[in-house]
Amino acid sequence: MLIKKLPVLSIVALSGILLTQNTLAEDTFTNALTGGKTSANLQYRFEKADTSSTTLKSATANTVRLRLGYTTDTFKGIGAMLEAESVTALGDKKYDSKASGQTGNGYETIADPTASEINQAYLSYSGIENTTAKWGRQRIKLDNDRFIGNVGWRQNEQTYDAFTLVNTSLPDTKLTIGYITNVNRVFSDDSATPISGAAGGNHKMESTILNANYKGLSFGELVGYAYLLKYDPTTGATGNTADTIGIRLKGSAPISDNKLLYTAEFATQKDGGNNPTKYSANYTLLEGGIDISSGVFKMGHEVLGADSGATVKVGGAATTKSFSTPLATLHAFNGWADLFLGTPSDGLKDTYVSAGTKIAGVKLAAVYHTFKTDKTNATTGTSNAGKEIDLVVVKPIDKNYKVGLKYAKYTAGSNNAAGKLDTKKAWLWGEFKF
Repeated sequence: MLIKKLPVLSIVALSGILLTQNTLAEDTFTNALTGGKTSANLQYRFEKADTSSTTLKSATANTVRLRLGYTTDTFKGIGAMLEAESVTALGDKKYDSKASGQTGNGYETIADPTASEINQAYLSYSGIENTTAKWGRQRIKLDNDRFIGNVGWRQNEQTYDAFTLVNTSLPDTKLTIGYITNVNRVFSDDSATPISGAAGGNHKMESTILNANYKGLSFGELVGYAYLLKYDPTTGATGNTADTIGIRLKGSAPISDNKLLYTAEFATQKDGGNNPTKYSANYTLLEGGIDISSGVFKMGHEVLGADSGATVKVGGAATTKSFSTPLATLHAFNGWADLFLGTPSDGLKDTYVSAGTKIAGVKLAAVYHTFKTDKTNATTGTSNAGKEIDLVVVKPIDKNYKVGLKYAKYTAGSNNAAGKLDTKKAWLWGEFKF
């Protein structure tokens, strides 16, 4: 595949340009090449997943992730970055990772396959004032990762083969423009279905992303965005081909020695050209909170709407289609048990409260969710989709080390409209990075 040759081609292209310079330029190039920054990340994680399934066994995974990278300094505005990533499972693999040779083994899914691959490999150019361009495999995170993220929770990170341009010429404004040709998903290049289906390791596409972030308002940060996703038919994921346009406001206001927190967001989505279903659906988020000396407390309501009048384009059959965010860091939303990584066809309403504090340097947080489908399910006659409690404890030892413990318990309830099962998950991890 072309993208697997990307690091070599990038280095050859860069060398060909730079080696034509004079001796002084060569010295400058050498300084840029050797005077860069090394990065490393080592993480061990234990994960346990258990559901009320009568056919799958509870899963446990002990995995170690090593990520090593090097970013050069710049020469005439040109730079490069290369980062490799490897995930290793310790002991017996008592889990289904969806990777080749690690799936269909009768265990619950834990999406941390053992694999080694290039995580990032790109050329950058910053020779134009207030502008940075990147071409190649790269990490992309926009806003709160609700639409475009790196799925940083999983051991194998999600990165993008893309061209991106970031410009800050306008006062208080950051413009991000990108064109994505492939998504390197958490299931790795060793996925049992490398480019197809929900567990595909790569999703080819021709997608344009636009994001404008303005921080010049006294009361908050305003973001406008357009994400025009077009999936290649070989991915088997053209149901995610869609155009999403939205606006987001996030801010705070002082109240005595405290801060009032607020976020409001609205987006509308409709099918793209090769999506087999014609539909339109909306997304809304309202969140309020307060930041006081003892902690941060929030309450929110998020709706991923459904179009019950959607139709199949060929044949015109009626169906229900919901708002989707396939490139998001989904673990961060709608419960850490990951029951709603894909929006139910009847949509999803998530009402939640959260509390976070710090005691003796230890970070503590809890979140409680109640879920409903946006539309009443025609089969169950209900919109109840369960509830969940999430708990986390993180202890930073210093800027380079931390340990954490995390727990999620989802209760499906009777007559569950989303068809989910009772689920418990627990994690214990330790991380070193510089």
